Amino acid sequence: MSIDLSAPLKLPCGIDLPNRFLKSAMTEGLADDHDRATDRHATLYRRWSEGGTGTLITGNAMIDPRYLERPGNVVIDGKGGMTQLKRWAAAGTTAGNQLWMQISHPGRQCGKLVSRRPMAPSEVQLNLLGNFGRPVAMSEADIQDALARFAGVAGIAREAGFTGVQLHAAHGYLISAFLSPRLNRRADDWGGSLAARARFLLEAVARTRRAVGSDFPLSVKLNSADFQKGGFSFDDSIQVAKWLEDAGVDLIEISGGNYEQPSMFDMQGRPDDAEPPQRESTQRREAFFLDYAARLRSEVKLPLAVTGGFRSRDVMIDALNRQALDVIGLARPLVTEPGLSRRILDGTSDGAIVYERGLRVGKGRFGPNSNIFLFKALNALGPLAWYYRQIILLSENRAPQVHMGVLKALMRHQATEIRLARDRRKIMRMDS
Repeated sequence: MSIDLSAPLKLPCGIDLPNRFLKSAMTEGLADDHDRATDRHATLYRRWSEGGTGTLITGNAMIDPRYLERPGNVVIDGKGGMTQLKRWAAAGTTAGNQLWMQISHPGRQCGKLVSRRPMAPSEVQLNLLGNFGRPVAMSEADIQDALARFAGVAGIAREAGFTGVQLHAAHGYLISAFLSPRLNRRADDWGGSLAARARFLLEAVARTRRAVGSDFPLSVKLNSADFQKGGFSFDDSIQVAKWLEDAGVDLIEISGGNYEQPSMFDMQGRPDDAEPPQRESTQRREAFFLDYAARLRSEVKLPLAVTGGFRSRDVMIDALNRQALDVIGLARPLVTEPGLSRRILDGTSDGAIVYERGLRVGKGRFGPNSNIFLFKALNALGPLAWYYRQIILLSENRAPQVHMGVLKALMRHQATEIRLARDRRKIMRMDS
């Protein structure tokens, strides 16, 4: 039987997703100097709600003000900000859609702008343009504190009016780092075997479920693989997904990579040393992780979302009816076209406009002797900055500026990050 993109999907908890579109999490950077949500969050998510996407997942809401993914993150620590969260939740569910809060801790991927001593499972430093400090290995007390914070934030999310939560266990952040044998070198009960490395995630899921109840959507964003030798493998991912199904998770969103191997940022194809390699047919289908999802589907029965590369309506319908997935994840296309889902559903659009190829900087622009690492960094960070600028425009109820130059966007983004971090440090000194 053919499945339409407009078809609802019932989750194990009993909640129905209105359609098969999901806005995947994208960091917004819109919080105020006290790390609280703002009216810009409400404006942004009202636009996405009215755009027809059935399920919206927020950018990562941080559980600890000491450790941010970037300046401008919303932090939820039970010390205020509920009024702002309620406004955000009300605006983001305007059209009767689902709005799930993504709950996160950056682990070692906490930039020096916000913390020079991040916290992680082990002292494995992220060497990326000198932007990250050497992490401190978490003590047992640190682990218990973080687990309590994940559950506490989930409870606050439900109280504020969000209709679900997602635990961020991908992309090298704290939970993902616990899963990785390359990043988790602990010799205690939280490291070693896959079961021990998955203990933090499964405990976070269990505590979160107790905090929100059995009738509330609980999702996990999980790497299909880290795409690094010695990292979290696809076989690991399948086993962890089985455990998540047994633990009562309602939906798994498949992604992949981390800051050192950022396949989730790469719109041109797989990383050079990714394994297993993608088949040519997968590349033609546009969705980077479809092969992984298809294999995972043979092992687990809970709903699966795949995010990464979907642009064409026909490709989305084909993937859905191949039953490799249940939900189509979109991220960047909804930044430049916030009403894309509705237009695809009503038949007035065949898919997203592709901007990524125009955001790549040619090496010749910097001369034949230009540093290859710097060149790669520009082509990884430049498009991110370009989309960050578009998110800001949407949050101010303005139209995207799709003709903005990528280098101009990167310079503006860096200046904004420095200003946000500086202003935040001033507030923290005053509060202390």
